Amino acid sequence: MAAEFDGRTVLVTGAAHGIGRAVVAGFAARGAAVWASDVVRDALDETGRQTGCRTHIVDVGDTDAVNGWVAEVLAAAGRIDALVHVAGGVRGQVHQPIDEVTDSQWNDILQANLYGAFRCIRAVTPVMRRQKAGRIVLVSSGAGRSFSLTGIQAYTSAKAGEIGLTRQMARELGNFGVTVNSVAPGFVRSNPSTEKQWEAMGEAGQRALLESISLHRTGKAEEIAAAVLFFCSDAASYVSGQVLSVDGGRSMF
Repeated sequence: MAAEFDGRTVLVTGAAHGIGRAVVAGFAARGAAVWASDVVRDALDETGRQTGCRTHIVDVGDTDAVNGWVAEVLAAAGRIDALVHVAGGVRGQVHQPIDEVTDSQWNDILQANLYGAFRCIRAVTPVMRRQKAGRIVLVSSGAGRSFSLTGIQAYTSAKAGEIGLTRQMARELGNFGVTVNSVAPGFVRSNPSTEKQWEAMGEAGQRALLESISLHRTGKAEEIAAAVLFFCSDAASYVSGQVLSVDGGRSMF
């Protein structure tokens, strides 16, 4: 496989399994020095064993943890070429009527998704400004462009916020040679939370979902990772502020 990211330092959050692990594997196979983080130690250790990346337990809801991780990477590598924020998800939640959603449930999803993206971008921005170069990719969701298939209100709100943050940061950082883009996956059965969502749909809901997708199947983590790799590649040097749906043709816009 071509070493198109040879010599580049890449940070990936949410790397313990699923899409995050696939992103790490894709970069590592193409020569990047990958620093992977998550809060699930056993699964993150497995990502490290599979890909040879450096792993760190980092809660993106903790400002000090994020800043400390970025400082450690910078001290060791001297630069940061790309940040990919995958951390977040539904945090094990399923649909409830809005009047039954607690503040804690709402905040948990916002912290991991939108606030986590904000903290990570804030931490790497000074480095990328000095370098006059960098790539930032947020893994949002089709929910952020439309609605949550499983009805989780906070998740839809957080992912829509990530898309807005993508556009604003692309505008702010473009003058420094930094591109900021977002990938919006469709339904991917890639971790315990998405399996729980899939089961909660029941057979009828599962059939309806598959029928709504042009390719009539759910996505694979590697297919989402391919879009992330594109945004970080030289081929995307003039692409910024964009949201790419990778959903099998479920959304047509």
